[in-house]
Amino acid sequence: MTDTTTLKSAKILVVGGAGFVGSNLCHHILDKHDPKEIWIIDNLLSSEISNVPEDSKVNFIFGSIADDRVLSKLPKDIEVVFHLACYHGNQSSIADPIADHDNNTITSLKLFDHLKECKNLKKIVYAAAGCAVAEKTFDDATATSEDAPVSLFHDSPYSISKLVGEMYGNYYHRSHQLPFVKARFQNVYGPREILGAGQWRGTPHTIWRNVTPTFVWKALIQEALPLDNEGLSSRDFIYVEDMARGLMHCALAGVPSEIYNLASGIETTIAELAKIINETTNNPTPPKLFPARKWDRSGKRFGSTEKANRELGFEAKVGVREGISNLVEWTKENFDMINSCMDRHIRFLEKV
Repeated sequence: MTDTTTLKSAKILVVGGAGFVGSNLCHHILDKHDPKEIWIIDNLLSSEISNVPEDSKVNFIFGSIADDRVLSKLPKDIEVVFHLACYHGNQSSIADPIADHDNNTITSLKLFDHLKECKNLKKIVYAAAGCAVAEKTFDDATATSEDAPVSLFHDSPYSISKLVGEMYGNYYHRSHQLPFVKARFQNVYGPREILGAGQWRGTPHTIWRNVTPTFVWKALIQEALPLDNEGLSSRDFIYVEDMARGLMHCALAGVPSEIYNLASGIETTIAELAKIINETTNNPTPPKLFPARKWDRSGKRFGSTEKANRELGFEAKVGVREGISNLVEWTKENFDMINSCMDRHIRFLEKV
């Protein structure tokens, strides 16, 4: 890279670049950083090809990063890698732990082993999971820091896989000097998260992905928003454009082997989120209350922002109300496309 403050003229690899966060990151890099090339690898298991930017600098390869034939197609002089591919998400991993292993664990190991031979590599940024280290509590939460203890007991194979990815990256950093930086995600939301994206993954959560796009969709068609645990659970919601900026901060300023929370630092209950979404969409239907999900012991959580702010100069800028307003408008504009993606799974959904 010729410029240490941007990725100008850099060759970049985004694994999972057709996905929600990955595609937003690719658009951000093209808009703000003038790279030489972006290579995108995606098997479209939980993503849509329509998310991939149409740009002469973008090279798209369909397939899994665990496939040696895919790895062999990558240029040898890649400089920056963002590893964002995963098996989406907790519920799908519970339904099919083997698929989670194939798409969350083996992918990381194969990628890191391949990258150890790349002599021009300046940084690899790994999408880690804040939920994997957050305290399991339904009492008042405290901000989860990067040095939070890691338990050997977890709620989902997804959480386990994400931690194993961190461990493999640490191994390759120590043994092969892989410039590996861990970016721990909180609850990312925003445009390009498409309900029903990709292939059927065994559960209704193939359609109903994360809480925010699900609530926005249901609110727009004036359905009751389902509040598990009566909406008392809380999360740290970070807008996807902030996440893209945070990933860039990790690539440009992150210290290899270090962990950085990419978080808003603000705790929002699911009931508060539902209220904001219903107000933004003018949904007159009151929420419907349900008990807590049996598998989920992480009732309340949010991430500490101190380290990322101090060491990377990163802080989230988009508040929840502004971000929800943007997401509602994007959903309206892409309503037919989203509905089409959801419809392709109806025959599977009827069998569940």
